[in-house]
This record gives sequence, structure tokens and C-alpha cells, in this order.
Amino acid sequence: MAAKSDAPTSEGYISHHLTHWQVGEGFWTFNLDTILFSTVLGVAFLFFFRRAALAATTDKPSGLLSFVELLINFVDNAVRESFPGKSKLVAPLALTIFVWVLLWNIMDIIPVDLFPTIFYAAGVEYLKIVPSADMSATFALSLGVFFLILFYSVAGKGVGGFAKEFLTHPFGVWLLPFNIILNVVELLAKPLSLALRLFGNLYAGELIFILIALFTLGSSLSELLTSVGGWASIAGHMALQFAWAVFHLLVIPLQAFIFMTLTIVYLGMAYESHDEH
Repeated sequence: MAAKSDAPTSEGYISHHLTHWQVGEGFWTFNLDTILFSTVLGVAFLFFFRRAALAATTDKPSGLLSFVELLINFVDNAVRESFPGKSKLVAPLALTIFVWVLLWNIMDIIPVDLFPTIFYAAGVEYLKIVPSADMSATFALSLGVFFLILFYSVAGKGVGGFAKEFLTHPFGVWLLPFNIILNVVELLAKPLSLALRLFGNLYAGELIFILIALFTLGSSLSELLTSVGGWASIAGHMALQFAWAVFHLLVIPLQAFIFMTLTIVYLGMAYESHDEH
């Protein structure tokens, strides 16, 4: 990230922080920062969970092992309550989604100028470190859920059962066009709601952190420390950052939980037949 002297205006500062590190053009534009941090967080997740699995023991389990067991039991109970069938995939999928999205969201707590400044020193001008504040990441994750909804619709009802329900529910065979329209809208609304909800909440949180950082924009450290107004700016900045960070700590796990829970519910709805009700 450029130094604050290089971004003297509020508009420039906000625009700079909301611009991705990108390569390519048009449809084939890749947000390298989202790919990088998503991959690093995913590898970290796998590393620590594998480490906990290898260290599993009945004698005085470590703090990491206890934490992992707590998460697994939490997710397993959520799957048992919301998914009607038996599947070896749903629980691991739900656990992966919850932990990965949680790690994505936690990146929003890191000071907004820290990583951009480090990467700027290495020649990277723009950087966004919160994958869940990137619509391409949330849509990619929800797209995977969308294909699983189709898979479990066929797995639970069969090809014929899925086609029959898609064409005849809820109004019967005589209103087939209306059934198709409603079912297509319902099918597409599920991944859209997942992606937009997560993106909207984390993007808004990131933007508020950036706006709070504007309190000291354009002022040197010496100016801030040698005037009453400078000390007031520092105090206001720290108080607002702390207050928003505390509130955001509630949003971070909540959004991961909502994404996971809705994924389980949508897969359960896809697996069940409406004829069973």
C-alpha cells in the first residue's frame, strides 16, 4: 500500500484499499490476493486439524485437540438435526465450510494498513486480505454448494423423482410452466443468498474499518503526538477501532455459522422428497 502521503484524500485512500491485486483482463481477471490468502488459510486449517488428528489420545488431550473435538461435535450435531439422510460427505463439508469461512472473516480484524504496507514494500501496489469481502470468492464457494444441491436432489429422489418434482411441484402437472419458473428461481436463490449475505456483511465491516482509519489520514506521527487535536484523533481512532472490532467479533463466527447451517439445510431439502410431507 502506498504511504498515506501518497493518498492524501479520503476518496483515494478508500478506493486504494478496496482495489484487488489482479492479473488478466475481462472475464479472465484473477484476484491474486483472494487466491493467495484463501489458499494459505486453507492450508493452515488442514495442517492444524491433521496435527490434532495425529496427536489424538485419550490421555490428557491437548488444547488444540480439545478445540478440534469441540468443533467436530458442534458440526456433527448440526448435521444430525438438519440433514435427514446418511452421508459421509455432509459433515466434513460443513466443518470445512465453517472453519474456512471463519478464517476468511477473521482476516478482517487485522489492521487495514498492515499487510498492504508489507506487500507494497515488495512491489505489490494493491491488496485486499479478506477473501469473504470478495464477491468472486463467496460466489465460488456458493457455486460448489449449488452443484451439491443438484447432486443430493438426484441422490435422494433419483433422476426420475427429481425431474417429476421439478416439473410438477407445487401446482401439479397442469401448471408445469409455472412450476418450472418457481423451481428455477428457488434453486438459484439458494446459492445467491449464501454468496451475497456473506459478501455484504464482510464488505461492510471492512469498509467501516477503513473509514475509521481515516481519522489519522494525512497526518504524520509527529503532528499527532505534538498537539491536543492529534491526541484526540488518536484516542478517537483507537476507541472506534476497539468498539467496532468487539462488535465484529460477533459477526465473524455468526456469518460462518449461517453459511454452514444454510448449506446443511439446503442439502437436506434437496435430499428430501416433497411427497414425504
